[in-house]
Amino acid sequence: MTTKYQLFKAMVVAGTLVLAPLSYANPDQHKGLDIIVNINDANAEQLDKLLVGIGPDKAENIIQYRIKYGKFAAADDLAKVKGIGMSTVDKNRNRIKL
Repeated sequence: MTTKYQLFKAMVVAGTLVLAPLSYANPDQHKGLDIIVNINDANAEQLDKLLVGIGPDKAENIIQYRIKYGKFAAADDLAKVKGIGMSTVDKNRNRIKL
């Protein structure tokens, strides 16, 4: 029993060490990939998943804003959407396409 327990402990430690780097990975960093989102055409799910700081509620607010006011003329216009400020626009500026 002792040998099995020691083997189990060793496997748990090894698994933790293998997976530890994943917890420090930057979710916004994708080597070799540029994430571009056309905020005038993207659906709510795309906005939610591809823009930093945009969850499902804000994504839906973007869609509703587009329906009411039409297409965005500039990336900064995204700050006119309820719940989205300039800091969120700045975080996504390189991802936003019109």
